[in-house]
Amino acid sequence: MNVNQSAPPVPPFGQPQPVYPGYHQSSYGGQPGSTAPATPYGAYNGPVPGYQQPPPPGVSRAPSSSGAPPASIAQAPCGQGAYGQFGQGDVQNGPSSTVQMQRLPGSQPFGSAPLAPVVSQPTVSYGPPPTSSQVTAQLAGMQISGAMAPAPPPSGLGYGPPTSLASASGSFPNSGLYGSYAQAQGHSGAQPPQRSAPPQASSFTPPASGVPRMPSMTGPPLPGQGFGGPPVSQPNHVSSPPPQALHPGTQLSGLPGPPPPMHSSQQPGYQLQQNGSFGPARGPQPNYGSPYQAAPTFGSQPGPPQPLPPKRLDPDAIPSPQLNELPPQQKTRHRIDPDAIPSPIQVIEDDRNNRGSEPFVTGVRGQVPPLVTTNFLVKDQGNASPRYIRCTSYNIPCTSDMAKQAQVPLAAVIKPLARLPPEEALPYVVDHGESGPLRCNRCKAYMCPFMQFIEGGRRFQCCFCSCINDVPPQYFQHLDHTGKRVDAYDRPELSLGSYEFLATVDYCKNNKFPSPPAFIFMIDVSYNAIRSGLVRLLCEELKSLLDFLPREGGAEESAIRVGFVTYNKVLHFYNVKGSLAQPQMMVVSDVADMFVPLLDGFLVNVSESRAVITSLLDQIPEMFADTRETETVFAPVIQAGMEALKAAECAGKLFLFHTSLPIAEAPGKLKNRDDRKLINTDKEKTLFQPQTGAYQSLAKDCVAQGCCVDLFLFPNQYVDVATLSVVPQLTGGSVYKYTCFQVENDQERFLSDLRRDVQKVVGFDAVMRVRTSTGIRAIDFFGAFYMSNTTDVELAGLDGDKTVTVEFKHDDRLNEESGALLQCALLYTSCAGQRRLRIHNLALNCCTQLADLYRNCETDTLINYMAKFAYRGVLNNPVKSVRDTLITQCAQILACYRKNCASPSSAGQLILPECMKLLPVYLNCVLKSDVLQPGAEVTTDDRAYVRQLVTSMDVAETNVFFYPRLLPLTKSPIESTTEPPAVRASEERLSNGDIYLLENGLNLFLWVGASVQQGVVQSLFNISSFSQIPSGLSILPVLDNPLSKKVRGLIDSLRAQRSRYMKLIVVKQEDKLEMLFKHFLVEDKSLNGGASYVDFLCHMHKEIRQLLS
Repeated sequence: MNVNQSAPPVPPFGQPQPVYPGYHQSSYGGQPGSTAPATPYGAYNGPVPGYQQPPPPGVSRAPSSSGAPPASIAQAPCGQGAYGQFGQGDVQNGPSSTVQMQRLPGSQPFGSAPLAPVVSQPTVSYGPPPTSSQVTAQLAGMQISGAMAPAPPPSGLGYGPPTSLASASGSFPNSGLYGSYAQAQGHSGAQPPQRSAPPQASSFTPPASGVPRMPSMTGPPLPGQGFGGPPVSQPNHVSSPPPQALHPGTQLSGLPGPPPPMHSSQQPGYQLQQNGSFGPARGPQPNYGSPYQAAPTFGSQPGPPQPLPPKRLDPDAIPSPQLNELPPQQKTRHRIDPDAIPSPIQVIEDDRNNRGSEPFVTGVRGQVPPLVTTNFLVKDQGNASPRYIRCTSYNIPCTSDMAKQAQVPLAAVIKPLARLPPEEALPYVVDHGESGPLRCNRCKAYMCPFMQFIEGGRRFQCCFCSCINDVPPQYFQHLDHTGKRVDAYDRPELSLGSYEFLATVDYCKNNKFPSPPAFIFMIDVSYNAIRSGLVRLLCEELKSLLDFLPREGGAEESAIRVGFVTYNKVLHFYNVKGSLAQPQMMVVSDVADMFVPLLDGFLVNVSESRAVITSLLDQIPEMFADTRETETVFAPVIQAGMEALKAAECAGKLFLFHTSLPIAEAPGKLKNRDDRKLINTDKEKTLFQPQTGAYQSLAKDCVAQGCCVDLFLFPNQYVDVATLSVVPQLTGGSVYKYTCFQVENDQERFLSDLRRDVQKVVGFDAVMRVRTSTGIRAIDFFGAFYMSNTTDVELAGLDGDKTVTVEFKHDDRLNEESGALLQCALLYTSCAGQRRLRIHNLALNCCTQLADLYRNCETDTLINYMAKFAYRGVLNNPVKSVRDTLITQCAQILACYRKNCASPSSAGQLILPECMKLLPVYLNCVLKSDVLQPGAEVTTDDRAYVRQLVTSMDVAETNVFFYPRLLPLTKSPIESTTEPPAVRASEERLSNGDIYLLENGLNLFLWVGASVQQGVVQSLFNISSFSQIPSGLSILPVLDNPLSKKVRGLIDSLRAQRSRYMKLIVVKQEDKLEMLFKHFLVEDKSLNGGASYVDFLCHMHKEIRQLLS
């Protein structure tokens, strides 16, 4: 909106404001804050881009329709360290230097007079000196008691040169949503020296509701100056004060003042004031090219009112009938500078710059690893790589009371068979011969680098339970002068965090070594599967795919045997024995009592039966080409596969290709129970629960047999994913879903997923146990597995993409000196039929100070845990109560930090721990996800599908799933081979002269702006104009020009990073598909009622203040 437009009628300030339902209006008025030292302010970065840049051509100045506040098109420069004015080395984690900052004298107007410069920061003056009329007016207008300030000035007051009303600027001590700048400024005298700083914090001051902004400036700003009240729709010109302290002017906290003269699209309420309005002006931004054209000049006269954007969620107001009755364009709105609040992009960029170049060496206890978004090499020196285990905190409280106070969940996300980059070695395999791996006699923990050898090496003390054990003679070795075994560095189990033991026969079922596993392909041949072309496509692909079954190390061919079943209402088994001339088919029509009609010739070695298998795969599509059978069975198919594995006495995997709701008479028959009317009711949870208990008991039998199920679904309508996915979920399998499958559109995605799924390395018939040192224990587990007791995680199959998330609780006091230890042991059968134990060890620090806990948390892992916790919660609780639980927990975590670790400051400031400053934005993304807040277009099946998918995601996958990556494609040089720097996921970051890729691990969009240059359209699409690009295009033509090669190469590299193939969808600006694309711009308000990032941050601040008061 135009900053110079005339003001709408506004209600008097004392009147209640409309609200986000359920948000309570706190009064932020009038707390005196006389001696509050300035607070540490984290890395939104020292120097910050100036916002006098014009938007890329065509970006409207109004806030986006998806409702986020107009952002400056900028993040802080990449090169900036995350700590603003502190050098890289002196991160302000411990006591800080006692930097003194002057408070401004109380009579000072807003945005005027140079502030005392922060030490070691270039001196920047922030505004012209006050005129005497302003000073007087400000004193007159400031009623510290919190009473009402004078009425608003007349409309039309722009941010222009002083008018006859200039003195009015003095009467607006407050600006912004959560309180006034006056509070921060209205104390005379210097501020006391800052206390020893808490763990580095990011403080950001959201505005107080109902507190207005400053309507006029005293003269045109000089370059590099900040203003007290920035123009509303201007991408805010300054943000990010340095971390040392928020400049006094930015501490917003409670004095009331009259309402602002301005228009808005928003729900009623007052103008949000951005927080960084006193930061030094930033230079041009990393990922933005040209400066904005069309930026309003602040010295100009008011212009005509602009058309208004749609309403935006306002977290902080109480409904008022008078306001709600106003026409929409007459409502005022809050405003926070989106660039002054923590940016995920900036944090990721800083971590890459600071930690991407050095290898992460795991020798030191309790080190926080680089973020999952950073590419780094790991050197194992005694603790497991973060690729295998990531924790929510690497420094855990010594006592349960401290843990309860902080509310930070203590959890580890474990990915036992994680794939490693080629530069890192796989875990060494250790063979201890017939005696098997050395273990503690009491707690059964395996030998690891933390075990303590004593008595000259003849005994060892267990690091988990302190039991003293004898060292067997064959394992004996002398100790050196430090008490370490002299062979420690020759033995992986004494020097590395991760390694494998060959298991002895004692670790095998029925005390005999396992046979190699088998794969059974079970193909739905009902009418839908045949008609869509699925069966023909699949049979054609399997002919070549069977040459790529997983194999061990240097084996010439895979040891895995294969079998084939087709089904509709009955099951067809095939004998594909190598000695036959033609495959033989046997039909089992008694689906209620399933049995396998043949043993010999059902599971075969591919190379021995190649000709017969090829003949079968050619015949299947022809045999069923004229079928009219539409009904299918489902449970009997799984039952048959499991019985076949049982008869062959081996573990294995079933690949099921299924198209419709199983309504044929048979065990596990389902009915269509899809009912959107249940959404937002107490019965909504039934939509996520299985219809029948039959599948749970079937899954239990599968796990006992080591039969893992991977399900490929091709539904045209409701198929009850919640029920069909029970067996894959409990057996450690995967579900893939291709709604309305069409060969021409979806074959690439399906075949890519299938190839990857068949080829990936899997551990079969696995059991995992997590042991901990005395003081904590594992109490809860999340993921795709089955548990028959409280300690053993049973997995019929486990691949390199699956994680198990484990939560720990205290059962005793921990010791700061000895720390805490975790050992994850996975017993599994390899693809070649070898029984192995994979061991991962991790040592964590323990703390008696909350500040140490908050300094060593990892937000990405925390969000992974919280999402899984919430997604399991919807099975038994109303979705609303699950959402409320998440918000409350987040508020408690941040309030505990504020209360116990942050230096005292005004309540109007939101202070976030440095390593948790992204917790609100990421948590809001979880709250707005389809499972917890579905839009009208999201089906029940989609929600159930996403729910089970997230359950076993690793930290990198949940990170990009909840906060998608948005990459501008024409900003970086064409010859550059690196990935372009991402921008924030908000509509405001889109320039209509550019093209963007957006990915979240499952979806991939190419958004094309309406004013993109004709040459770009020609180079990418081989079409002469934007209007000719077909809507929903899913393949880019292969063209021989640099831009086409670059974009296609980037798409290929993004797909290679993800565990599932992302189908491309080309979205044109203003096209109907754009609604789908905007759903992924997670910083904006969502159509289904999810809050924008700014609004949610304000709401979080309010929750924290309520907890503190």
